[in-house]
Amino acid sequence: MAHHLVNGVPPHQLMWRRVREYAVPPSMIETATARRAVGDWAGACAAARIDVDLDLRAVGKHHGTDLVARLRADLRRLAPDLLRWHMPRIAPDGRLRPGLTLSLARYRSPGTPVVHLVVRTPPAWADAGQRMSLALWDGSRRGTAGHHPHPHPDRRFRLDLHRHLWDAVRSGDLSRRCGAIGPAHAPPAGSAPHDRSEGPWATGRWAAEAEHLLRAEGLPRGAFTVRLGARNRTVFELVAPDDSHAPSLRPLRGPLPPQEAAALPVLPEAAVRVPPDLELLRAGLITAERLHPLVAAALPATGAPPVPGAARGAFLEGPVAESGDPHMVECRGEVHRIALRDGVLTAVDHNRDQLRREELLVALGGPPLPCLRAIDTVHRSPEALPAVRERLAHGDVAGALTVVEGLLGPGALLRDGPLRDALWSAASRRIDHGLFRSGLVAVHPAARAARTEEGHRPRADRRLPESMRHKRGSRTRPRTARTA
Repeated sequence: MAHHLVNGVPPHQLMWRRVREYAVPPSMIETATARRAVGDWAGACAAARIDVDLDLRAVGKHHGTDLVARLRADLRRLAPDLLRWHMPRIAPDGRLRPGLTLSLARYRSPGTPVVHLVVRTPPAWADAGQRMSLALWDGSRRGTAGHHPHPHPDRRFRLDLHRHLWDAVRSGDLSRRCGAIGPAHAPPAGSAPHDRSEGPWATGRWAAEAEHLLRAEGLPRGAFTVRLGARNRTVFELVAPDDSHAPSLRPLRGPLPPQEAAALPVLPEAAVRVPPDLELLRAGLITAERLHPLVAAALPATGAPPVPGAARGAFLEGPVAESGDPHMVECRGEVHRIALRDGVLTAVDHNRDQLRREELLVALGGPPLPCLRAIDTVHRSPEALPAVRERLAHGDVAGALTVVEGLLGPGALLRDGPLRDALWSAASRRIDHGLFRSGLVAVHPAARAARTEEGHRPRADRRLPESMRHKRGSRTRPRTARTA
């Protein structure tokens, strides 16, 4: 289905434009890069708002020193800010895809199960701060995996085959893996839509990426699945005359039973679509200076001329006033200034005695001065409120407070209104995230209340204590009989 255009730009490109503006701020990139440069991978994760749920000493005790050495090498190469940059996101606001467990690397040892280095996102009800967590997955539910809604690595969203999306040493492979350099590839016959107006599908790379996928799964060239939508999955077959020829795709000749199709390898989402950064560059919605430094160094500086205002954020929902920027207000037939003085927003062209008298009149029910009315509006619902909300939605609390202080000054007291509600909501939702991280609340409180309503007994699962499971399972059910 074709994307609906907003001012000639597809909505998903506008979403990614906002994500690139707010989700990974420059301060996060600078701090994480500085910590990684000195070998402090844990400090880099903290700067990128990634909680570390693994202990190398405990890993060595359970899995051996060889795995610890490989894991430590990957952690030193991990660029957590680059990982956050490339994480899957959902429309319309571009937040992290909730409740996701994504594999970054797999560690195989003879005679032992595969161990995954995974990154997890919290469920939607606990996603305040847009934090992630880094852990190991060996098939058990120990630690924080026990209360995560989907602790098993997702087959569709996986980055162990795309290390260039999180590995600082391999980040230069982005241009080759996404097809930004080299000759154009024709899409396979009978494949999914490839025209830019019908979806950003990277059909020209599917054959090469499918070969990576099947080789990692230890399978010969064969069938695999491509997910094109919520209810649209296509099965392709990877074929070639022999190993010396490049493989090509063709649709499977006959339909497969649903169970067999579900068991086929799934082409990762990172290989199915064109990277959003490449789309934004081609459309002129972003400049290379606005990209992550590792991404900008990998992608060629080609594409459409920049759209006017793209570099300075003209697509943002509302202007962001700089600190000390005066506002002009028509007040009693004159043009007065409103600016920051002594840490608060004040009417510059009115003396303090006059302002005190006018504030007293307002408290008694009188009409406020236009200057005071403008100051009250900025305190309650400023023009930069959408920018503050975007930063709060992506977890950039420090950036949101910087915008607020630039508008109102560090000494301002917030008044009732949309601005205060947005900040209060962001602060209160952090409590839900803390409860989820601690394991005190494993499901949404509203969902838990709905399941325990009178007349409905919650279904037993593996989290129910063994004694209660045995008691519930041994309880005899009432029997009824017909009487003569």
